[in-house]
Amino acid sequence: MILQLIDSEVTYMEKDTAAFTRLLLDGNQNRAWQMVEARHADGAEPITIFQELLTPAMAHIGILWEEDQISVADEHLATTTCDFVLSRYQQHILTEPKQTESNKKAMFLCIEDELHHLGLKMVSILFELYGYKTKLFGANLPLEYALITAADWQPDVIGLSFSLRKHANRLNHYIQELEQIEHSPVVIVGGRIVSTINKAEYCSDKTRLFHALSDLHEWLSNTEEKENSHV
Repeated sequence: MILQLIDSEVTYMEKDTAAFTRLLLDGNQNRAWQMVEARHADGAEPITIFQELLTPAMAHIGILWEEDQISVADEHLATTTCDFVLSRYQQHILTEPKQTESNKKAMFLCIEDELHHLGLKMVSILFELYGYKTKLFGANLPLEYALITAADWQPDVIGLSFSLRKHANRLNHYIQELEQIEHSPVVIVGGRIVSTINKAEYCSDKTRLFHALSDLHEWLSNTEEKENSHV
């Protein structure tokens, strides 16, 4: 039944994503990893693999779950399988020479009661590729612990994940508190509904909202270029 749901929506350009989605729902870690590894061997950059394979596959799985076409168990199996593949890919690419070296630090967390962490994990990997030291706290981190860690570790960037509109007020509180940290880290926010919110209602100009991984990748690249131009 699940295979029919996916196959009925496949176009030519989506065949790889559909195949990857099937593997995630089937819990086939080895085959899913082989697809990612093959893309990497063909020269695909991490941002390309994230945007063309992992992100659309998990987005489609989310839609299937929201429409009750798959069960919670199916969604959890797909998520843990994707997490495994992502962790293996992270180790694979970080053994290669880094694009750049940096003394900067970044920490990443989902606000309290936000459980979807895979996008945040991809963000953390992108920062690592740009030489940042990172701390990935994942899902559901209460603000008090984020503030304690930020004060102690003093990251240059703090990344938040936000995907449920019902948590909008909580997001606003996190941002207000993080913007007031003494060493003034850059606060960045991403998530599947970020593009639908009014920035002025949630944060000041100190905070940056990213609608897609490609926007973040461009920002990281531009930031690196500016820093190198001043060296």
